[in-house]
Amino acid sequence: MIEKTRSDLDGTHRSVVVVGGGQAGLSMSWWLTRRSIDHVVLERGRVGGEWRNRRWDSFCLVTPNWQCDLPGHPYAGLDAHGFMVRDDIVAYLEAYAASFDAPIVEGTAATRLRARRAGGFEVHTESSTGAGTLTADQVVVASGPYQVPIRPRMAERLPAAVHQIHSSQYRNPAQLPPGDVLVVGTGQSGCQIAEDLHLAGRRVHLATGTAPRVARFYRGRDVVAWLSDMGYYSKAVTDFDDADAVRFRVNHYVTGRDGGRDIDLRAFARDGMRLYGRLSGIDGGLLRFAPDLRKHLDDADAVSEGIKDSIDAFIAAQGIDAPIEPRYVAVWAPADEPTELDLDASGVTTVVWSTGFGRDNRWIELPIFDGRGYPTHQRGVTSCPGLYFLGLPWLHTWGSGRFAGVGTDAEHLAREIVAHQHRTVHTGLHWLAGTPYETSPIDDEDWIAPRTVA
Repeated sequence: MIEKTRSDLDGTHRSVVVVGGGQAGLSMSWWLTRRSIDHVVLERGRVGGEWRNRRWDSFCLVTPNWQCDLPGHPYAGLDAHGFMVRDDIVAYLEAYAASFDAPIVEGTAATRLRARRAGGFEVHTESSTGAGTLTADQVVVASGPYQVPIRPRMAERLPAAVHQIHSSQYRNPAQLPPGDVLVVGTGQSGCQIAEDLHLAGRRVHLATGTAPRVARFYRGRDVVAWLSDMGYYSKAVTDFDDADAVRFRVNHYVTGRDGGRDIDLRAFARDGMRLYGRLSGIDGGLLRFAPDLRKHLDDADAVSEGIKDSIDAFIAAQGIDAPIEPRYVAVWAPADEPTELDLDASGVTTVVWSTGFGRDNRWIELPIFDGRGYPTHQRGVTSCPGLYFLGLPWLHTWGSGRFAGVGTDAEHLAREIVAHQHRTVHTGLHWLAGTPYETSPIDDEDWIAPRTVA
């Protein structure tokens, strides 16, 4: 059940506190419930709040529904190869929380986390009913990577008359004032918002970036299905030569809208959208762009065609009978490299910043971050015993930040949590900054026997 009383947390103790009530936090809660481990899930908003509050009206998943496979709650709808829209995603998560009576406290944010000298952790919280503090033996940070909307400082140089919003604030074309719209960024959100505006008849200007693209379907199947069969979603980040570079890769742009299709920026341009290279500067109402539009388009196409090459090789190696499909042919190419845009002359009245999100881990007062502020960990296990991260992109595999793989990572952390309990009981030692932590091996027989959740 979703707990309604927040003040009851103050002064209490839990074996585990999970921070975040999205798909990661709920998956963790499912495994902890299955292991009969006392815990609470703190959610600053409502279950599914990120999907509910930071997605536009026509938003849908870019991965097919059959990949929605949270622990104990696989997709059970009638359209396994379709793509859930925003409200269906929220309903899926709400149903998941209800399915095992997840101990969630909504409307309660974790505001401070620090180690206790006596062992374990102290978690400070804030809610509409006031502040409070609870303690925990272990903590799982499952708040995800998309915490603070990023808007570049150059945005301050735009004229005051220009309406500016971040992609997390965009809902539909009707919310924007009349006039042309400039969308900055061609990650998944930027491309899909540009398409949403384009389909609504708005004239769109799109400042491109280095994000790659991928085809929706190829040789008779969704490309995601091919990649899944080829093991891409289960390949560990440690299998790559540069794990850090992999973790910060930009996702490929594609869409699940209207049953799924490619996002082809060249086709948008052919049909009237204005494309530019990277936004490099703003001088009042004059915007400047780097001359790299052609390179962005060519590089994105090369990635998409390279994925098709790997699918072709897999089909040949496995002897699969799959239809032959013609390769992509570019439908448009820039005649030149536009490097300037006069907002007044072009009629641009709105800028949508699709420039991503950053993490805000200032509330975690523990020395576990690298020079970029990224938590150092091994598959979610930090150097601070009893503290874990879950739901980050490439935490362990490509599927780690998705509905498809987060449950497997949560299961792994449940094992680590049980192992930590065992070590704590048998050694009586704890970790504090500068204090070594003694570990001892744990055998399979030390596991708490699984329980089936009714």
